[in-house]
Order: sequence, then C-alpha cells, then structure tokens
Amino acid sequence: MQSKYKIRLLRANLLAAAVALALWTPATNPTTALVLWLSVGWLLITALTLDFSHRRSRGIPWQALPGALLVGLIATAPERHGILVWAWAAMLMLPQKNWVIAFNLSAALVSAVMVAPVLGKPEFLLLICSMLILGLLALSRAQQLIDINGSIRQRLRLIPGLNLWAGEQLLRDMTREQTRCEREGIHAEIFILHVKRHQLWTTAQKLCELTYDFENVYRLNSTTLVTLMLSRSPKEAAQRRARLLAGLPDNITSEHLELIDIEPATLTLFEMSKLPSERVRETT
Repeated sequence: MQSKYKIRLLRANLLAAAVALALWTPATNPTTALVLWLSVGWLLITALTLDFSHRRSRGIPWQALPGALLVGLIATAPERHGILVWAWAAMLMLPQKNWVIAFNLSAALVSAVMVAPVLGKPEFLLLICSMLILGLLALSRAQQLIDINGSIRQRLRLIPGLNLWAGEQLLRDMTREQTRCEREGIHAEIFILHVKRHQLWTTAQKLCELTYDFENVYRLNSTTLVTLMLSRSPKEAAQRRARLLAGLPDNITSEHLELIDIEPATLTLFEMSKLPSERVRETT
C-alpha cells in the first residue's frame, strides 16, 4: 500500500463523518446543533492537519476533545442520544495517556447516569455491566496497540513518504554501509545535527529534502538527527555538509564522524547523541 499509515483513507473517513454530522444538525435543537457543529469542526481540522504532523507528540492528547464532545452530545438530549453511550468502548480502544483514560472513564460513567432516568433498574444494571466488560476489552486492545506501535516504531519509517527512520535502524545500516564503503572505496560520514526540540520535525523534513534519495535521515531522540552521507571524497563531503547547513536553521550545531572510525557493535544511540568533545570534528 502506498502509505503504511493509510493517511488518505483515514482522512476520507473523518471527512465523511463530518458530512454525516453536518446533515444531522437541521433536525436537532440549538444546543445539540452547537455540539454537533463543534464536532464537525474538530473532524475537519483533524482531517486537514494529518499528513506530516500526525506523528508529532502533542501536549494535550486529541482524544480528550472528542470525549468532551461525546458527553456533551449525550447531555443535550439523553432520551434521544442515549445509544451513543456505546461509543465509549471505541473511545477507550485508542492508545492514550493515563489521565485521558481516567477522563474518558469518568465521562462514560456520567453518560450512563444521564441516561438512567429513561431506563428501568434492570436495564440500567445491564448497561453498567456491559459497559464495564466492553471497557476492559477496549483498554486491553489499546495496550496491545501501544505494544505493537512501539515495536513498529523501532523499524519502520517515522514519516510515510520520507526517508526518516528510527535511530535503531541507523545501527543496522552502519554495518552494511561500512562493508560497501570498504568494497567500493566510497567515503561515508555520520553527520549529526543537534536541534531545538520544537524544530525537530521541520528540520527532519527539510533534511530529507536536501539529502539524496538513497540516503536516510535518522531520529536519535527529541533533539538529535543523523544522516549517513555517501561521497566520493572527504573534500566533497565537506562541501555537502556546508550546503546542508546553509539550508537549515542557523541555531543548529553539527558534528561529523567518518563511518570507518565507528564500531557499530559497541555503539549505542545514547552514546552517539552525546559524543565526547574530543570526537567532534565540526560545530556550527
């Protein structure tokens, strides 16, 4: 498939959901319509801002907003929207932070209490038991997704369509490139860039654009990027480093090491991101 993260399909689903909610609003009261239009706005904004930024870590997890909108929609008309309490199972199935899980669980309980007046006591008890079972299954599934995503993050591209990889991939690539350089007489260097945390993703995207298609960029941590550069000679490598730095923000510091001088078998990502000063060849 063209995109391993299925961005286009996800965007289409979000837009379809926004259209469905927009068509629902004329048949509702003003308060419900307000919540629905807020939901439509959230769906549209999320759909339009997926692409490159969808891998970016955010301060406020996005699951908190749809949870608030869902409980608000149920609160506006519990007798009409009571069936939406089952949507909490899907909400809890998403990987999220602990405080968001607590928020969603509390909101689900509040939602169940709001629909209680339109149910008999047996139906309400059955609803609570069913929601509890579905909630536990959803949380179990969320933990599975977290574990799967953690392993995928170690080996797949971080951004679909760009040569941006997790740092663990660099340790594997260095061994292969060392063998090829010795065989073909190519000059290879590890070019390390230290950036501000808020500049990481934009700098990574720019670095991917400035390097050759056969060269990869690696994210070591939230402030360190690395590219494995292949050149004909040390002189050409120096010229390429200068061109790369000219196209990147001025506050970036850089270091480079010849690949032949590195022992991948004993090197860790932490050691590479915290190189001692005596091994630094260049700082800008």
